[in-house]
Amino acid sequence: MATLPVYDIAGTEVGSYEIDPTQVAPHINKQLLHDAVVMYQANLRQGSHCAKTRGQVSGSTKKLYRQKGTGNARAGSKRTNVRRGGGVARTIKPRDYSYRLPKKAVKLATRMAIASKLADGEVVVLDSLALESAKTKVVAAALKSLGLDGVSTLIVLDAPDRIAYLSSRNISGVSLSPVRDLNALAVLKPRRMLVTKAALDRIKDGSFASPAESAAV
Repeated sequence: MATLPVYDIAGTEVGSYEIDPTQVAPHINKQLLHDAVVMYQANLRQGSHCAKTRGQVSGSTKKLYRQKGTGNARAGSKRTNVRRGGGVARTIKPRDYSYRLPKKAVKLATRMAIASKLADGEVVVLDSLALESAKTKVVAAALKSLGLDGVSTLIVLDAPDRIAYLSSRNISGVSLSPVRDLNALAVLKPRRMLVTKAALDRIKDGSFASPAESAAV
């Protein structure tokens, strides 16, 4: 069982929060985490790379000189891959790199990523992040007071918050996500995770669905 201090937006400790990483994930499988991260990175690839073959570059197809009697190595047209401006041998073409792991494996990898952050002491608990208006300096000041200034940080909220998003999107190294949108790559990539108490309650209970979805169920 880990006891985490709870801070307010001014960086003052206002309480504590008890959570056992094994409640989030009973164990951490590094291979599964690796597979999930590679999947997300592959899905981010554009795959728009393209190079021309010798049949697609401009230039004459005439043989440069006769086959024998010149003393030079035999050569075909100027479009060959051995000549400057020629086509590319074994060229690459646009392709789709995306693939999917089983849904249960992806969900388990997300929980394992969060559990690893808790076990490594890389989670900071915030009482709440209720902002009246979109002010980047408010969030920047809060991060500085919490010792997260200049540290890549993922801010996790219990539900989507447009004001919080607008207030944090221009801060370098900071990203914001509701609990329902978490994934293994988003959790593991930053050095710290700033979680509100409400969001941590949902993580602890295993409730990764949105409030509307939970009510519908």
